[in-house]
Amino acid sequence: MGKNEAIVIAALVAIAVVTVLIPTMHAATPTGLSGELTVAGSTTVLPINQECARLLMEANPDLRISISGGGSGHGVKSVGAGEIDIGAASRDVKAAEMEQYPDLKPVAIGKDSVAIVLHPSNPVNELTLEQVAKIFSGEITNWKDVGGTDAAIRVLTREEGSGTREVFETYVMTPFDKEVAGAASVKSSNGEVRATVSSDSRSIGYLSLGYVDSSIKTVTIDGVEPTVENVHSGVYPISRNLYLITKGEPSALEQTFIDFVLSSEGQEVVEDVGYLRVVSPAAPTTPTPAPTKSPAPSATPLTTPTPEEPGFEAVCAIAGLLAVASLVLKRKHD
Repeated sequence: MGKNEAIVIAALVAIAVVTVLIPTMHAATPTGLSGELTVAGSTTVLPINQECARLLMEANPDLRISISGGGSGHGVKSVGAGEIDIGAASRDVKAAEMEQYPDLKPVAIGKDSVAIVLHPSNPVNELTLEQVAKIFSGEITNWKDVGGTDAAIRVLTREEGSGTREVFETYVMTPFDKEVAGAASVKSSNGEVRATVSSDSRSIGYLSLGYVDSSIKTVTIDGVEPTVENVHSGVYPISRNLYLITKGEPSALEQTFIDFVLSSEGQEVVEDVGYLRVVSPAAPTTPTPAPTKSPAPSATPLTTPTPEEPGFEAVCAIAGLLAVASLVLKRKHD
């Protein structure tokens, strides 16, 4: 085969590959959408919803998606009452909530952990789960009792109804039969906890792993760091699923939003904001079991609308072009 013939065949193969692959590269972002959606709830899920809404509205000028926080309890209650289209929660739906709103349809869209955070100047780097429980219950009140300096501990917690607080209490306080002290300072969001801890060297708080940045530091729990890898493997003790919830079967527009969050592009957003993507979105995702409570109803994830990978059809297209090229070259030589 001469140099020119080889170039012709290579060009045809390249054309075939591009022709097959380009349609799938943009398949994750649907277009031609219009209408309005309201999504509210967990501040942990908030950055996922905000970015996915931005991407969808950018590709669909006639689409309006309103995103707000308010906490997991607010998201569950509001969608159950029909006040919003989609609720967001950073915890499992409670049995009592399912009893009150039996039509709730939760879908797991990611996974997260709750990290215990301190000011970067605090010398304490490791705590046991029991020590954390005793600090938040008010039994341990001075940092020197856990290896720190002689200074009073200032405890920060989240508001009632917060999914982050629910998970913290379930996995940290409940196993030791303890409750968060009434003297704890209540904060209304992950961002507020972070801002307070970053400016107060004596404080301790908890927040979503996705909100951890250089202004604060995490501590290891029983020797385990709150990393994405440790959450994924299950060795970090405080983790939870993240959910989007509809009332009954989702409408076409609601389904489109959920499908987009579960798509390859949406799952990249989940990872970009610091969470874990759903490992197998097409299969049911089992909520992490709570230590001493009855498990909440399981969420049933929807099938992920990921772009199809080029398979048999792509191979056939490339093979066909190669055959044509070979025939043309053969006739040329004949």
